[in-house]
Amino acid sequence: MAETTTITRPAPIIEGSLTAFLKSIDKLGAGAVPSSFAGIDTSKFAPKIAAESQLQQDARTAAAGLGSLTGPQAYQPFMSPYQQEVIDTTLAEFDRNQAIQQTGLRDAAIQRGAFGGARQGIQAAEAARGSEMNRAGLQAQLLAQGFQQAQAAAAQDLAAQQGLGQYQQQMGQQQQAYDQAVLDANQIAAREAEFQPFTQLGLIGQQLAQIQPGAFPTQTVGYAPPAAPASPMSQFLTGAAGIGGIAGKLGLFG
Repeated sequence: MAETTTITRPAPIIEGSLTAFLKSIDKLGAGAVPSSFAGIDTSKFAPKIAAESQLQQDARTAAAGLGSLTGPQAYQPFMSPYQQEVIDTTLAEFDRNQAIQQTGLRDAAIQRGAFGGARQGIQAAEAARGSEMNRAGLQAQLLAQGFQQAQAAAAQDLAAQQGLGQYQQQMGQQQQAYDQAVLDANQIAAREAEFQPFTQLGLIGQQLAQIQPGAFPTQTVGYAPPAAPASPMSQFLTGAAGIGGIAGKLGLFG
């Protein structure tokens, strides 16, 4: 029985393009392994992480030193170097005023004729004791005032250092984010460059695949297989039948 084989061939106008396309694919895939293609260097577009910026490093270093601004002695660097001079001057003025008052009390006692008496002695002792207490209170007040001012200055400096650290950290993060964006963009560009031949062939393949089916005419080829050779038995029977026919015609069998 005859068989018919249908062979689809590209139109001559694009046959050259298809041949060149397939050769290009074979060239790119030469030496390919299951996980990669020959000629692609994946290290060129490996992901990278941007390093910390200098501002971030400075902020972290500064943050490590903030502990010195929170301890019990944190106020000392902010004590006024002129505080002792202020205290000494104030106390000297206090002592001068006390001396004037004592002189006035003595003069009054002399005028009354009571100077050197027991009553005058008690009054003088009480005045001296009150003066010492007032002097000590004034000194304590001055010291407390200087301490409070130093504490306030230390707190302000701590807040300023923390604010500066946060600002540096934010600026550093923005710089790191920018550096990361640059690395990502370079990675994408390197990857596109490595895959450019494949991308180009893919676009060409898409265009070739969109050509109308009429560009690929169908060619029908007829094919008739040769007859099978006769077996010896069939040849004998055929020959016997032929001989019988001839003998019959000659009247050899009555």
